[in-house]
Amino acid sequence: MSPVFTREYVRIETPDGRTLTGRLHLPAAPVMAVVVNGGVGFPARYYQDFARWLSEMQNAAVLTYDYRDFGWSADGAPMRCSTARLSDWGIKDQSAALSFMAARFSDLPLRVVGHSLGAQWLAFHADVGRIDRVVAVASGPAYWRNHPPAVMPQIVAFWWGLGPAATTLLGYLPGKRLGLGADLPAGVYWEWRKLCTRPGYHQPDWGRAYPQPDLAAARFELTNAPVADDTSIPPAMARKIARFYPQARIREQLIDPSALGLKGVGHGGAFLARNRACWPLIAAPLAAP
Repeated sequence: MSPVFTREYVRIETPDGRTLTGRLHLPAAPVMAVVVNGGVGFPARYYQDFARWLSEMQNAAVLTYDYRDFGWSADGAPMRCSTARLSDWGIKDQSAALSFMAARFSDLPLRVVGHSLGAQWLAFHADVGRIDRVVAVASGPAYWRNHPPAVMPQIVAFWWGLGPAATTLLGYLPGKRLGLGADLPAGVYWEWRKLCTRPGYHQPDWGRAYPQPDLAAARFELTNAPVADDTSIPPAMARKIARFYPQARIREQLIDPSALGLKGVGHGGAFLARNRACWPLIAAPLAAP
């Protein structure tokens, strides 16, 4: 007899020859395949409790994985040696993860849960036409002027003060020391900074620095799930993700901590076990008839 639920480590090859490491959560007879694309600075292990719950409760094959030179996918070299850029994570690595699931579960509906960075680049992916549903959690085109005034001093310091100074000095962003949870390659930080300090995020570079996204193929159902107390990508900012997917069918599912009996969720808390009250709101659009 096969087990009811298994976990399997997998290796994912990217279009440019890199290898990513992920974990596949598998029920005995999955009815859908789900890719969990993480946010900047959030390793795959952060999503494990949610992924297992989603797999067990919704009978889904769920992939979590780390981007190149980060988390499980780090090759052991010092972070300062990494040449990774944010667009490598958003275009090449996310596309590889999606294609891996599209090939392995070719007979199942293919869906995406994108946290922050994880829902911003979907139209660049080779198999975007296979996606039928997306849930974008705390995601949208971040722009520094649109953050709440209360956090503006931290935003200015991150993009124009301590952030660039520390990255220049050390050759990587010391996220652990700066209270961000994880260190990041310098190329990821600098490109992230570029995109978040100009209007339009990556859109001005479509067909230039980045490939032309396949907007016509991105015809999925997109549930935009902003978090009410998120100061990094507030709900008003998150709603602007619609400009990246003009052919998508978009609805909103606000995650409001007060309505769920939670003290706070913020930008990074929706996938934590202590905030599991958020999980049905994320899962419901994936499993809806």
